[in-house]
Amino acid sequence: LQTRLQAGQGYGNTLKCVLTVYRNESVADFFKGMSFPLASIGIYSSVVFGVYSNTLRFLSQLRHGDPAAAPSLTDMTVASLVAGFLSVGIGTPVELVKIRLQMQTQPYTKESVKLKSTVPGSPVYRGPIHCFRTILQKEGIAGVYRGNVAMLLRDVPGYYAYFIPYAMFCDWITPDGSISPNPSSIWVAGGVAGAVSWAVCTPMDVVKSRLQADGVYLNQYKGTLDCMLQSYQNEGVKVFFRGLMVNTVRGFPSSAAMFLGYELSLKAMKRCQTETNP
Repeated sequence: LQTRLQAGQGYGNTLKCVLTVYRNESVADFFKGMSFPLASIGIYSSVVFGVYSNTLRFLSQLRHGDPAAAPSLTDMTVASLVAGFLSVGIGTPVELVKIRLQMQTQPYTKESVKLKSTVPGSPVYRGPIHCFRTILQKEGIAGVYRGNVAMLLRDVPGYYAYFIPYAMFCDWITPDGSISPNPSSIWVAGGVAGAVSWAVCTPMDVVKSRLQADGVYLNQYKGTLDCMLQSYQNEGVKVFFRGLMVNTVRGFPSSAAMFLGYELSLKAMKRCQTETNP
């Protein structure tokens, strides 16, 4: 829904988009492009959270002489910006494949279409591997990283608006005297952080989605700035808030689960390490 609203035409609001996809395609089409992100989400998340936490430890060691020292707001800011910057290297190809598959409006069948067809509405890719291989063959490495500038402009401030609100809100709702936040506090703080982050990210997410969808059938945009200008000239400033509701509603439960899993995993590993090396 997010991709169709941001990069597609004629879908209107979220409800109309849902009905259009359901009537014209099938229930299975709501899950297009899911396999590649699902297979890579573990690696991607481990890189983001690993870079963030290790950067915090490095800064704490550098500034305070103790890697376990409580990080300052400046430390968290630097760590979140570094995590956002490095995440683009892994995230761009994954997002590209997902969006290219989602912007195919009909399922692929060998009997009904030739792979060389470039008519809008005709499928181009058979699946995520075929999609990635086709992009690499036709567009090279530059094609695989199409939209990376827009994604950089999305994720660097986006992760700042992800980790900082989480730390602040988690600290705010944790009772005084508690050594660490309880699972419910982590879940709520993570959900709020996800919603805030996606609200901040949505304008550049629209640009990224349009750039990456561009090329399935036609090449309309020359780059990030051209995409922004064309989108604004054709649809006004409201275009940059397409998919805002979907992003924020989706961001709460997904980020809540992400932070809860991260924090509980850390606690379990620390407890295991303590028991192994008392």
